[in-house]
Amino acid sequence: MQSQVKQQGEHESICRDMVVGFGSWDFDPLDLENPFTDNTIQVHLWQGADDKLVPAALQRYVAQKLPWIQYHEVPGAGHLLKLNSFN
Repeated sequence: MQSQVKQQGEHESICRDMVVGFGSWDFDPLDLENPFTDNTIQVHLWQGADDKLVPAALQRYVAQKLPWIQYHEVPGAGHLLKLNSFN
């Protein structure tokens, strides 16, 4: 099963993130409500402190406005967080 998994690659990942980040949205993300009101599932937002594509200040602001999001900032990490960044 694992052999069938394909990575999209860093370039494609950044391009898709830019389309989403700089595109036009039909809603205001700050108006989102907690989809897990029974508190059985939590939403976590991981942000690289040195992200040059999505500023950490923006993500901190979003997390402050949506208190049901658990915000985690990773020092020294950029936009492409890797699992070994958390060890």
